[in-house]
Amino acid sequence: MRTPARRGAGDPRSDRGQVAIEFVGTVPLILLLVAAVWECVLIGYAFSLAGNAADEAARAGAVHGDGACEEKAGTHVGSAWNMTVACSETGGVVTARVSLNLPLLYPGLDIGVPIEGEAGSPKEEEE
Repeated sequence: MRTPARRGAGDPRSDRGQVAIEFVGTVPLILLLVAAVWECVLIGYAFSLAGNAADEAARAGAVHGDGACEEKAGTHVGSAWNMTVACSETGGVVTARVSLNLPLLYPGLDIGVPIEGEAGSPKEEEE
């Protein structure tokens, strides 16, 4: 009497190695998802950084003048963010506009899309 053949390494219908194939297929998708989440975190951080720099610059400009406005904006922002600052005074309100370039995976590698933060502060006299 014949014994039934076992499914094993030599059988073409075997599921041996299936987990390895599925792992190789899903790893690129997982890495793409991680990169997308990281990019979203960087975009949120850039908006937060631009808003904070504009607030700091407007406050410094309201108290000390235009030179302090542009200088104060750069104190909390690294040079990799390619920041530009524009300060102006209209009707007793100092307005600061800070623009950062949108980073692609890390600050310094940008795609040229600006992220802007704008803030205003009433002019104050220094005593």
